[in-house]
Amino acid sequence: MKLAGLKSIDDAHDESVWAITWVPATEARPALLLTGSLDETVRLWQPDELVNRGKMTGHCLGVASVAAHPLGFIAASASLDSFVRIFDVDSNTTIASFEAPPSEVWQLRFNPQGTMLAAAGGGSASVKVWDTSTWNLVATLSIPRPEGTKPADKSSSKKFVLSVAWSPDGRRIACGSMDGTVSVFDTDRGKFLHHLEGHCMPVRSLVFSPVEPRLLFTGSDDQHVHMYDAEGKTQVGSMSGHNGWVLSVDASTDGAALATGSSDRTVKLWDIGMKAAVQTMSNHNDQVWGVAFRPGGMPGRLASVSDDKSISLYDYS
Repeated sequence: MKLAGLKSIDDAHDESVWAITWVPATEARPALLLTGSLDETVRLWQPDELVNRGKMTGHCLGVASVAAHPLGFIAASASLDSFVRIFDVDSNTTIASFEAPPSEVWQLRFNPQGTMLAAAGGGSASVKVWDTSTWNLVATLSIPRPEGTKPADKSSSKKFVLSVAWSPDGRRIACGSMDGTVSVFDTDRGKFLHHLEGHCMPVRSLVFSPVEPRLLFTGSDDQHVHMYDAEGKTQVGSMSGHNGWVLSVDASTDGAALATGSSDRTVKLWDIGMKAAVQTMSNHNDQVWGVAFRPGGMPGRLASVSDDKSISLYDYS
């Protein structure tokens, strides 16, 4: 497996680019890239030339996360202004907009079925879930306090939630917290199941394997990528190689590779079977906040975004 640089766009945004996702192809158009930035905008890009297909405004502070519905027609953006905006990808029409209290939406993810939207709830120490047919809040999955702590013990009663991921079957949600713990929930019952431990610093990104529903990958400020059996509560692997925080992780559609972006300014490609890094890309000159594999088959594509305001696109084979 390898990456080959295809195209990079400098000054894709006016400020740091914090978020990236792929909008799946529809019958009318190919898959597109969606990026969110500190410059308060969300922008659409057409690969492989990274042609700008549109700029969405509507937030009044930086955009911390973007997510696309699996059918490719709608997307969501979350901003430091406390608003989540749902919009039509092709017309930029606002479909819904709702406010979460400050610092309570850090990362957005649609479930694979497209029926729910989850948000890492930041200071609320929870994951919030909205129904995509009504955009009503239907669940708040709270992380329980560790045993033995008193309610007044502020330091341990709050787990600041930074990241969220759905299992491929949509039956599990995992979230990563500032203290390094990962929490797993049963989505059908809205029930907390267990913690996964092993990281000692913030877990800013996590993703389930597309082909192994129990396998969860996590990236942390402790510079490690961990692999967990999310059902069996066990850590099944650990990979290291970055010289800085691991800010973003994503798994390839074939389940064979993992990509990571780091504060060390690099993107790494990992062979999951070997549990080892096989390639390092140094296209960016500042920390890499997002990496995203294009869903679907070959030719494979990986994209990355950075504090240096740029987007890079790679061929994955």
